[in-house]
Amino acid sequence: MNEQQIHAIIIDDEPYACQALVTLLGRQCPQVVVSAICNDPREAKQLVAIHQPQLIFLDVEMPHMNGFALLESLRPFSFEVIFTTSYDQYAIQAIRFSALDYLLKPVDGNELKDAVNKFTERAEPSLPQQLDILLSRFQQTANVSGAGRIALPTMEGLQIVAVNDIIYCNSSSNYTILILKSKQTLTISRTLKEVEEMLEHFHFLRVHHSFLVNLNEVKTYVRGEGGSLVMSDGSSVDVSRSKKEILLKALIPRK
Repeated sequence: MNEQQIHAIIIDDEPYACQALVTLLGRQCPQVVVSAICNDPREAKQLVAIHQPQLIFLDVEMPHMNGFALLESLRPFSFEVIFTTSYDQYAIQAIRFSALDYLLKPVDGNELKDAVNKFTERAEPSLPQQLDILLSRFQQTANVSGAGRIALPTMEGLQIVAVNDIIYCNSSSNYTILILKSKQTLTISRTLKEVEEMLEHFHFLRVHHSFLVNLNEVKTYVRGEGGSLVMSDGSSVDVSRSKKEILLKALIPRK
C-alpha cells in the first residue's frame, strides 16, 4: 500500500460523528484525506463512483439502509472498509468473524490510528471474500450448527477456514494456534478469548485456559481431577477442574 495520501469517504447519518472523525483523522492520521462525507446511505453509491476512495469509514446503524446492505450494493470493490458502530454486539460479532476492522463510537484516537495502519500494511485487499463471510454471519441466527467459514488473520494475510475443519485451538500468549483436520496448524494474531467469542454460536467449548475444542471432534473423555480429552486427530487436551462439569453436560446429551 502506498505510504502517501489515502483518499477516504465517511458514510454516517450523524453529521456530528462525521465531523468528529474528520477532526480525529487530522490529528492522528494526517495521511488520510477525506474526499467526501455522506449522511444518506442512499446517496453513497454515486459518491463512491465519483470519488473512487481507497478507504471508506462506514457506519453500521443507519436509517433506510444499514452499512452491511449498503456495502453489498457497492460491488465490485475497489476499496477497503473500516466500520464505525455503537455497541451492537451482534454486528460486532459478525465483523470480528470476517476479520474486518471496526471502531466503537465514540472513536478512540489510538484505535483509529491502529486501524489505519493495518489498512496501510495490508499487501492485498481481500474485501470481497470477507464481505461474503460477514453477510453470511450476520444473517445467521443463534441456532447455527457446524456450517460456515471464518476469516483468520495470519502473518501472511488472511486465511479462510471452514469452522468444522477446526479440531481445537491452543493459546500461545497473544496468539492462537489452530489445529485443523488437514494436520495443518495455523497461528493467528488473535487471543484465545477472541477466538472463543468468534465461535460462540458454533459447537465449541473452552475446556481450559489454554484450550478451546470443537465438541464434534471429541472422541474420548479420560477421567481425572479435571480429566483430559482425546481428539479426533489423537491429540490429548487437558480439561481444567472448573470446566469439567460444563464439559460433561455438553457431551452427555450427544451420546
